[in-house]
Amino acid sequence: MDSKPRRCTSRADARRASLWAALGAALATGPAAAADASSPVDWVNTYIGTGSDGAGGSDYGGTMPLVTTPFGTTNWIAQTRENSISVSSYAFEDHTISGFIGTHQPAIWMGDYGYVTLIPEVDAIKTAQHDRGLPFARSDEVTTPYYYSVLLDAGGGRRIRAEITATDHCGLLRFTFPAKARPSVVVEATRFLTPGHVHVDPAAREITGDNPDRMDAHLSNVVLPHFKGYFVVQFRTAFRSHGVYLGKELHPGLGTAAGPSAGAYTSFAPGGAGTVIEVKVGTSFISLEQARRNLHLELPGWDFERQRAALKDTWNGKLGALSVEGASDEQRHIFYTGLYHALLYPKLFSEHGRYYSAFDDRVHRGVSYTAFSLWDTFRAENSLLTLLAPERVDGMVQALLQDYREGGWMPKWPNPSYTNIMIATHADSVVAEAINKGFHGFDYRLAYQAVRKDAMTPPDGDTTRDWHDRQAHVPYEARAGLTWYKKLGYVAADKTAESASSTLEDTYDDYAVAQVARAVGRQDDYRFFIERSHNYRNLYNPATGFMQARNADGSWADPDAGWTEGDKWVYTYSVLHDVPGLMALMGGADKYNATLDEHFRGDHNHHDNEPSHHYGYLYDFSGQPWKTQARVRQIAHDYYTDTPNGIAGNEDCGQMSAWYIFTAMGFYPLNPASGDYMIGSPLFSRVTLTLPGGRRFVVAAPHNSATNLYIQSARLNGQPLAAPLITWRDIQAGGVLEFDMGPAPSQWAAAWRGAPLAP
Repeated sequence: MDSKPRRCTSRADARRASLWAALGAALATGPAAAADASSPVDWVNTYIGTGSDGAGGSDYGGTMPLVTTPFGTTNWIAQTRENSISVSSYAFEDHTISGFIGTHQPAIWMGDYGYVTLIPEVDAIKTAQHDRGLPFARSDEVTTPYYYSVLLDAGGGRRIRAEITATDHCGLLRFTFPAKARPSVVVEATRFLTPGHVHVDPAAREITGDNPDRMDAHLSNVVLPHFKGYFVVQFRTAFRSHGVYLGKELHPGLGTAAGPSAGAYTSFAPGGAGTVIEVKVGTSFISLEQARRNLHLELPGWDFERQRAALKDTWNGKLGALSVEGASDEQRHIFYTGLYHALLYPKLFSEHGRYYSAFDDRVHRGVSYTAFSLWDTFRAENSLLTLLAPERVDGMVQALLQDYREGGWMPKWPNPSYTNIMIATHADSVVAEAINKGFHGFDYRLAYQAVRKDAMTPPDGDTTRDWHDRQAHVPYEARAGLTWYKKLGYVAADKTAESASSTLEDTYDDYAVAQVARAVGRQDDYRFFIERSHNYRNLYNPATGFMQARNADGSWADPDAGWTEGDKWVYTYSVLHDVPGLMALMGGADKYNATLDEHFRGDHNHHDNEPSHHYGYLYDFSGQPWKTQARVRQIAHDYYTDTPNGIAGNEDCGQMSAWYIFTAMGFYPLNPASGDYMIGSPLFSRVTLTLPGGRRFVVAAPHNSATNLYIQSARLNGQPLAAPLITWRDIQAGGVLEFDMGPAPSQWAAAWRGAPLAP
């Protein structure tokens, strides 16, 4: 996924019997699912993906029950452990909470940046994370996308209630302290070795500060001297006392602290029947003044219930774009939780018309986004957003182009700057997909400059670095080994790490670049890149029937060498833009199907990682679409559950969920830049997608069931559909896609063959 280390694939069946799964199933009917389910957001179970079978490792969903807006900049969450690269702030198996963090961490294999943490306390002020944790029970926890609540055990029969709701850049928290206890709130600005700043203004009832931490800063050579996460914390209640701290050293009465492990605290007068302390937190990457302005614009008052209701309405508005019929309760939880996960990313990075650029260290006017996990999300997540959030697509593409203008390249995984995570330059695909789908809110010529540079300009030091995983303090990686790719027609295994995977993914990106060239009238360039997109052929070894890395002298490398989170089984069919051409290269449909059968039969399909996500749909191309129908049903059943460990593998910024959402609807963007969707087997009897302007696209399968999983016939707007695909234009026009389902395979769409990509 977004980690590059080879991931454990032992969880091939996410439904295997285990005590952990049983516990998760029981809790699926708990606080996260306890609503009356009268609206879409009530079906979201934010526990899904937060557990790891009790093993405590990082190879799990890595999701958090975030309180935030769709695509929100700052997400709010109970902190059950101190987050870092490979550690999320929240894990289902934990039993203590050490604070409530405004986090920007997008995925478990990425770090946080510019975060701020608030800690409610009684008795002595405790600043260390391991000292301040308070126990809690799942039965006392309520978690939804718009509201979080928990009771913390403060000892001696005392409990603190913490509640959270949010806006794009701000958090609204409410702490209810027990009677006759000294209520305090600690604000942690920075941690060990990270110098920060904090200031207390008792007259304004305010704590302000900044945090310059970028956990992933070592993953490129970008230096950002002006980068800071700014925060303004405002309290509704007057302070009784206050102080600052550095590490564990408290400085009562002082108002300013600067250095590592910096923070501040304030205490309030205890109430006889308990004390309610309301807190607003504004965040910004521009300035303290902007953080305060964000508060003024987004949280002008102190009406907690009103903001909670407003955020619930916001989520219902986005989740309600899709409605389903004929789903079980479990399927509804998985479906709407998947939508919630998909609508978190990429993250808004601009602040009411301005944004800080983590590429040139300056403030600009405009709209910006970050947390594009492109190696993961170009496959389905970004395609899903063109359907569910089309109003944001232009701004997301423009953000990538701004990064190019300000930093020299479009990023592959900004967090918030370059990180050199994963391979290839899949921003090319996102740009091409937006253009092919008719989005026009960005400069096409600037887009072509950006994608052409990806395709033609090797990164600095390309022939002297092997670009292995997570190299520290190196220039932007772009297409690693592009020098050899241009010279040889493939990335050389004895020159560049992960060469075989890079070659195959570069050929797809060449196809994407060709689409942009055509859109700006560069026909010669279009033909050049289409021709070069056939370079996947250079890795096919006819003696073995698999793709294989090659050395610079043309010899075959070790069959196990050159792969990214996969092997020859995972990558041989990774020719998203020319599956018919690959089938011809392999010797025709019979050989293609036989190898594909062995791929599944031999347990080589690791759906817990993205390179396998299209495999279930590959039979559509080879005359056996009924196998696609069976496979995608099986994958959806085996890898997704309504439990804390219900995502097999890291969620990766919505990609795992996007696969499920598309599959549930009955189609999938195997070649996302093309605008085509391959048909699988819809999970429900009816799915309705509401489009801009009130148009609707309906997928109807009235006799659908767990046994009636095979398509017998299909119609699009009443006309017979003989091909196992539909297009973006079909969906945008609105209408009805109808499937007649049955219990046995049929010959529907078996005669269809796609044409190989013309050179």
